[in-house]
Amino acid sequence: MPSGPNTTLSAQPVTEPRLRLKPAAPATGYVDGAWWPRSRDLAAELPALLAALAARLGRIDRVTYHLGDWPDPPRRATFGERVIRLEGFRSQPSATLTVIGWDQRRTTLLVIAAETSPDAAQHALTTAADPDNTSDSTHLLAAAGHKHTNSGALLHS
Repeated sequence: MPSGPNTTLSAQPVTEPRLRLKPAAPATGYVDGAWWPRSRDLAAELPALLAALAARLGRIDRVTYHLGDWPDPPRRATFGERVIRLEGFRSQPSATLTVIGWDQRRTTLLVIAAETSPDAAQHALTTAADPDNTSDSTHLLAAAGHKHTNSGALLHS
């Protein structure tokens, strides 16, 4: 796990997240939707995402991600009045992020690289949020014209 600092997140998101979700139930496939952050700064991007997902998950407890996907993420973040754990794992599929609620409900998202072209990103957002889609993150990104590097970064093909 990274040894980054604690961070206080703004409870008021600066912008709306670029996010598409499958209907809440029943869950199908590897991801519950997709998120296209505007930067590779996890602490800056989380407030809008967490605010959007709180309606689905209630109180947020933690966020997990692939360790190589975000440079220098903090280990904990304060969002509103709550401390949220941010946990990086090498075992988590690259290009995914899971937000876990206090009651253990979770939403796993395909993370589309901030540098992705709008057309490719929209394709990945739409495909990942399709209720009939059961593809994993690698196949979803490949369909949108991306491939993974060994470091977890995403490259446009």
